[in-house]
Amino acid sequence: MKIELREIAIRDLVKDFKDDSVTEEGITGYGGFLDIRPKYQREFVYKDKQRESVIETVLKGFPLNVMYWVQKEEQGYFEVLDGQQRTLSICQYISGEYSVNDLEGNPRSFYNLSDEQKALILNYKLMIYFCTGTDTEKLGWFRTINIAGEKLTPQELRNAVYTGTWLSEAKKHFSKSNCVAANIGDKYLKGSPIRQDYFEKVLKWISNNSIESYMAIHQNDKDCSELWQYFQNVLNWVNILFPVYRKDMKGVDWGYLYNKHKGDSFNSVELEAKYKELLADDEIEGKDTKGFYSYLITGEIKHLSLRSFNDKQKLKAFEKQKGKCPKCTNTFEISQMEGDHIIPWSKGGKTVQTNLQMLCKKCNGIKSNK
Repeated sequence: MKIELREIAIRDLVKDFKDDSVTEEGITGYGGFLDIRPKYQREFVYKDKQRESVIETVLKGFPLNVMYWVQKEEQGYFEVLDGQQRTLSICQYISGEYSVNDLEGNPRSFYNLSDEQKALILNYKLMIYFCTGTDTEKLGWFRTINIAGEKLTPQELRNAVYTGTWLSEAKKHFSKSNCVAANIGDKYLKGSPIRQDYFEKVLKWISNNSIESYMAIHQNDKDCSELWQYFQNVLNWVNILFPVYRKDMKGVDWGYLYNKHKGDSFNSVELEAKYKELLADDEIEGKDTKGFYSYLITGEIKHLSLRSFNDKQKLKAFEKQKGKCPKCTNTFEISQMEGDHIIPWSKGGKTVQTNLQMLCKKCNGIKSNK
C-alpha cells in the first residue's frame, strides 16, 4: 500500500461539486476527478452541530483531521476512503445548502460572508493521504482507520466488499431515508435505514445469520427481487397472525419466526386471546410483552419473564430438604442448587412456597415440563 501526503485547497476540492445522490449517480468533486461517496459508503449522517463545527474549524484556521483518498482503476481519478462527512460538510456549505451561526448567533451562508472570509475558506489547505493499492489492501486499511468519528457499521463494511448491481438495488429498497422498506416495515424494525440497520436485519433473517455468504451468492444479480419478496412475505405473515398492531411488535425477530413456523397452523383470534391472558397473568414479571409473540408462536417458555423464587423462599426449602435433591437424592450446598416449580407454570403452577423444591443444577437442567 503506497501512501503519499498532499495539501489540497478547498477551492480545488469544491470545483465542479455535483450531488446526484437522489438519482443514484453519486457525489463528485475536485473537478469531477473525486468520487466523494462510493457505493459502499453511507448517506450523509453528520448532525447539524457536527458539520457546523467543520466550517468553524476552517474559519478559525485550525487543522482538520487528515483525510484519505484512494486511486481508482482509471488513472487520475480518486475516491474518498475516509473523510466523507467532512468533505460533504465543506462542499454543501459552499454550495449554499446550509448556514452556520456567527459569533452573534446569526445564520450566515457562504454567500453572505465577506470576501475575506470566503477567501479564508477557499484557500484553506486540507491534508490528504493519497493511497494506492489493491482492493483488499484498501479495504483492510479502511477497517484500520475506521476507529474514530462516525464509524462504519458491520453492514457498511460488508457493502464495501460486495458492491454490484444487486447491492445498488437492495440499498434502494432498504437503505434510503424514505425507502419502501421503511414505509411498510418501520413499525416492525428498529434502527435507521441509512445506517443499514433494516438491510442488515432482513439479510440476517433470510440467510439465517450467514450474511456474507448470501451477499456473495447474489452479488451479481440484476435485482434484489428475492430479498424484497421475502421481506414482504414476512410482514404479510405477521399481519395475518396479529392483525391488531401493538408497539411491542417493533423489534421482534419476525424473520426467524417466519422461517421456522410459516407452515404451521395458527388462529389469529386465539392468538389475540392468549396474548391478553399473558398480559393478565401475575406470574409474568416486568410485562416484557415483546417476548409474548415468540412464545405464542413457538410455545417456548424461555421467551417469557416468569416470576422466580426469592432467596428467602429458597433457603426455607433448602433447610426443609436438608440439602438433599429429591431427584438424585444426593446432598448439596445451597449454592449448588436451584429453585424449581414442582408444578410448572405451563400446567398452572404458581410461584409460592408450597410449589417450591430445590434441585441440584444438573437435575434442574434436565427436568421436563411433562
